[in-house]
Amino acid sequence: MGQPTPATDGGWWRSAVIYQVYVRSFADGDGDGTGDLAGVRARLPYLVELGVDALWFNPWYRSPMKDGGYDVADYRAVDPAFGTLAEAEKLIAEARGLGIRTLVDIVPNHVSDQHPWFRAALAGGPERELFHFRPGRGEHGERPPNDWQSEFGGPAWTRLPDGDWYLHLFAPEQPDLNWAHPAVRQEHEDILRFWFERGVAGVRIDSAALLVKHPELPDVTEGRDPHPYVDRDELHDVYRAWRAVADEYGAVFVGEVWLPDAERFARYLRPDELHTAFNFSFMSCPWDAARLRRSIDDTLAEHAPVGAPATWVLCNHDVTRTVTRYGRADTGFDFATKAFGTPTDLALGTRRARAAALLSLALPGVVYVYQGEELGLPEADIPLDRIEDPMHARSGGTDPGRDGCRVPLPWAAGEPHAGFGGEPWLPQPDGWAAYAADRQAEDPGSMLRLYREAVRLRPVFGDGPPTWLPAPDGVLAFARADALCVVNLSDTPVDLPVHSELLLAGGPLDTAGRLPRDTAVWLRA
Repeated sequence: MGQPTPATDGGWWRSAVIYQVYVRSFADGDGDGTGDLAGVRARLPYLVELGVDALWFNPWYRSPMKDGGYDVADYRAVDPAFGTLAEAEKLIAEARGLGIRTLVDIVPNHVSDQHPWFRAALAGGPERELFHFRPGRGEHGERPPNDWQSEFGGPAWTRLPDGDWYLHLFAPEQPDLNWAHPAVRQEHEDILRFWFERGVAGVRIDSAALLVKHPELPDVTEGRDPHPYVDRDELHDVYRAWRAVADEYGAVFVGEVWLPDAERFARYLRPDELHTAFNFSFMSCPWDAARLRRSIDDTLAEHAPVGAPATWVLCNHDVTRTVTRYGRADTGFDFATKAFGTPTDLALGTRRARAAALLSLALPGVVYVYQGEELGLPEADIPLDRIEDPMHARSGGTDPGRDGCRVPLPWAAGEPHAGFGGEPWLPQPDGWAAYAADRQAEDPGSMLRLYREAVRLRPVFGDGPPTWLPAPDGVLAFARADALCVVNLSDTPVDLPVHSELLLAGGPLDTAGRLPRDTAVWLRA
């Protein structure tokens, strides 16, 4: 087990490249078609060569998998599909020996309906106080207690045979916890200690702004302020207590915080709360120079007052793959862009994804890379009868869900199932082997080689903020330390600024040495 370390821990997290591992789809070590910890351990050399500083694992806990593991039945056990607790401890230690830290996912808003607490609550025990049970409205209690809607569609309430209703902001199999109860708070602090003592260096907090609810659970009426369950002030006491635990071990937090208000967002990053939070405005931007620059400026301005590093994310397990998103006419983050049959220009999307990778890796702060982004994987079309994401069913089939970005990775072009292992739990599209890591490792122009070189060269940008440089319309150009980043989002090639060396290019320059459209370069000043 790991031992507590000084809280500073060198500040590695302020400029880290963190790789997101969706275990179920990363690599299958035992041939059963499901990714597992053995598969991750076998691929640690690949992650070392990629140059990442840490791995963030989506939930690997015991779970019925009604929502991809975000329905946790036991936080202190690894799901048998992935391995054992002993294997997790071994993976954490082996990765750390190779210079790679581990972050785990915590899902504090809810648990699985198979969690011992909820099963006891259903049996009528005092555990009901740990959740939100209420009588219904109407003459016979036939209507939900309030008008809250699930994030996955439909009412956020399910009625039990005894007539009571229980709250679930996500799927019915994910009952919300009552964070006003001290036992809920104590349990999560104990869970943090459990994993910190096993060498985990940090925690990603799922749905971090949703935990605390108004005690009366009022309707979400138009203009209600404060919101009855989003960004409640009481939530900051929870994270101050968590921070005290993390500081004992030198561990760090990153919160999944979706908030439009910059001042409210920054409150989560005060020195005694979370270390970092995901930056969704950058990921949400369409491929537009003015919009991206505004997002970058706003992000840095939001973080400056609290001294927290920004985070840069192009994609994750909930979002349409970058190559596909940037190959569409509307490249903004909108679940409507996942509609069935939406046309995509993958060549265009790949050029833009390469440029976006260089842009994000040149910015100050933390960069998160979702598995497969370094291979340039597109979103996969999943046959209707193979879709597992509950978003699809709860939308009545209008939303294809998020499985398209969760298809198992291709590792070896010449092996069955592209080297993933056994027959994958989600089908790999035809031609998936063309993206295989072994093939890309041999191709100097591949996405994988671009990512490896960019991560290796990233320190040339130093630690300071960007200084924007004069540039034509549609072009982003900035300097950090003695390096320049130039991204051409205009319709025509542009001349490069004065420089002493071309460090890295997302694609070839034209015959006149100009930067083509949808291309980025790193230059030495």
